Amino acid sequence: MTFIATLILAFGMSMDAFAAALGKGATLHRPNFKEALRTGVIFGAIEMITPLIGWAIGLAASRYIMAWDHWVAFGLLSVLGARMMMEGFRQTTEEPCEAPQRHGFMVLALTAVATSLDALAVGVGLAFLQVNIVLTALTIGAATTVMATTGVMVGRFMGPLLGKWAEVLGGVVLICIGSTILIQHLALFR
Repeated sequence: MTFIATLILAFGMSMDAFAAALGKGATLHRPNFKEALRTGVIFGAIEMITPLIGWAIGLAASRYIMAWDHWVAFGLLSVLGARMMMEGFRQTTEEPCEAPQRHGFMVLALTAVATSLDALAVGVGLAFLQVNIVLTALTIGAATTVMATTGVMVGRFMGPLLGKWAEVLGGVVLICIGSTILIQHLALFR
């Protein structure tokens, strides 16, 4: 696989992380670059590790992983999205409160895991090719770090425009990402 093909793969794999980070950035109170980078690094590290895990699993369990990864991603993203929507709706009916300064590590890590399950399946597929898996995983992680960091910073400017509805929209985005993963998988195997 050429370096250009690896870059295209890396940025393609980071698009769902960008969308999720956009929603995360919109729900924070004016996140600074340090918080955006923190989010990007968490997403990037997890997105880098998952293809390595998938590659290591290789042929032995490839059918099992590919049979369930889309359902796990859909479930995690739907639960996280529904939780965000409930929080957003609760905030719209209550007295306005200050948006959080940052998201907890576990919330970011779970979101990153849910958006990187496709990288796990890609890693399994890469086990069949002659690729430098370490370079490929590092490229995927770096691209995801850049895209997620950018997503939070873009979300920073969208948050004030959306007001109290930013968290609801962020939840909708997560559910849409999960649904897209599920629909694409089901359409692929018809």
